[in-house]
Amino acid sequence: MPHPEPPAAETGAEALVRTLIGAGVDTCFANPGTSEMHFVAALDRIPGIRCVLGLQENVVTGMADGYFRVTRRPAATLLHCGPGYANGIANLHNARRAGSGILNIVGDHAVPHVMHDSPLTADVDALVGATSDWHVFGTEPARIGTDAARGVAAAASGHGRVASLVLPADVSWGFGGLSAAPLAPDAPRPPDPAAIGAAARALRSGRRATMLLGTPAVVEDLHPLLAGLSRATGAELIGSPMIAAIPRGRGRLALPTVAYPVDEAIRQLAPFDVVILVNCPPPVGFFLYPGRPSLMHRPDAEVITLSRTGQDAGAALRALAAELGATPSAIPAAAGGVPGVSGALTPESFAATVARLLPADAIVVNEALTLGGGFASVMPHAAPVDWLTVTGGAIGGGIPLATGAAVGARARGRPDRRVVTLQADGSAAYTLQALWTQAREKLPVTTLLLNNRAYAILLGEYAKVGAQPGQTARDMMSLDRPTLDWVALARGFGVEAEAATTVEELEPVLATSLARDGPTLVDVRFAG
Repeated sequence: MPHPEPPAAETGAEALVRTLIGAGVDTCFANPGTSEMHFVAALDRIPGIRCVLGLQENVVTGMADGYFRVTRRPAATLLHCGPGYANGIANLHNARRAGSGILNIVGDHAVPHVMHDSPLTADVDALVGATSDWHVFGTEPARIGTDAARGVAAAASGHGRVASLVLPADVSWGFGGLSAAPLAPDAPRPPDPAAIGAAARALRSGRRATMLLGTPAVVEDLHPLLAGLSRATGAELIGSPMIAAIPRGRGRLALPTVAYPVDEAIRQLAPFDVVILVNCPPPVGFFLYPGRPSLMHRPDAEVITLSRTGQDAGAALRALAAELGATPSAIPAAAGGVPGVSGALTPESFAATVARLLPADAIVVNEALTLGGGFASVMPHAAPVDWLTVTGGAIGGGIPLATGAAVGARARGRPDRRVVTLQADGSAAYTLQALWTQAREKLPVTTLLLNNRAYAILLGEYAKVGAQPGQTARDMMSLDRPTLDWVALARGFGVEAEAATTVEELEPVLATSLARDGPTLVDVRFAG
């Protein structure tokens, strides 16, 4: 994007903004504070970066995650000092697990001020170093452009990484800033021929095999090749539980994923003598339970890594297909459509209703492990969509992720793409402020608030202890006394909201929401 030539003397903040624009960063998700005012002023003076305000830093980082998953381009975030960055760490954790590229600009005190230990002073370098894949501490205006160029390249390298640049206030306001030319990110590494050979031999052996697929292995262009490999070898295709985005619906592979409940995952993987990993780690339980293993595959199964996280999954799969003589195959068509349902809202009737009404090319964001379990059987019959999940287990990702995805679709010239969020009520309460950003930006987001008035997933975890919850346990897992009024909360943030307790109530409310230009929340009240 063209931008004015830099003046003879500019500040570090101005050099930083020009460098970001030159490197293709067009969006900054922000929650600024005093230390960042010179950077905000530079963003104001130099056109080229759209700033999107979030009301809390964990909303900001979650939006940047969603933006990258849709655009495959890093956005910047603007976070205030150590405490502000700390507020955003949970969704940065999710972003790292998703392989999302983000460049955090973390404001900090002027360097001479730090020795006085003012109230907001924190060890910012330690915080960003522990939670970023790449980080640097800015030291002078003349270097900040180079640091920023390196940061954008780091965020865009491989399949995406979290990068952080600490910007002290005096580096921001100081003169002598120099913008820098963009740097090329590192491409994903090529696959290892020895790994290709090992996987091919295992697939020829006649043993029962599964290919466990990570995010870069399930992009839509690879679905025919995956179908061909499965048909040629008999290997079953299963998605890693860490998949960040997957195409679903008619014309796409109906890929099961490794189940969240440990016993179910163990049963799911028990038949397989061979587990081939494609850009994902071995399947591990979220937690360790007494008498259960950490790894979900059989202890005697042969585990082969076809390609690692930073390698080119497509190249690995094509090389494996060439070695085996496998060719792309047509995706099997699902018979029939989504069945009509009626009556009380259950996970199954809810999933059928949503799947039948989903518009083509929608983006679905799923943060509903307990009540969102009915979609596996109906999504093969639904319109083609992109399905995003909260990957890292840090709850509160769904609404910010959806907000950033809608901003990303707009940045890609698709402001019409509807985003539908399957949002559990317990995790919604963490980052509900993101609704305000949806309203301000007039984003086409439908939040389906799955309301069972509890941290239901914890009730399931408690049952594994082998005891019935007493009053103390119930008090820590229930969301009643008082019951949250989600309709009033959404309206308070400027978002249209309705409630539905039956399929007959949900259908017209959802249909109206999907046709609306701006955001809507539907309080989906489940039976029981």
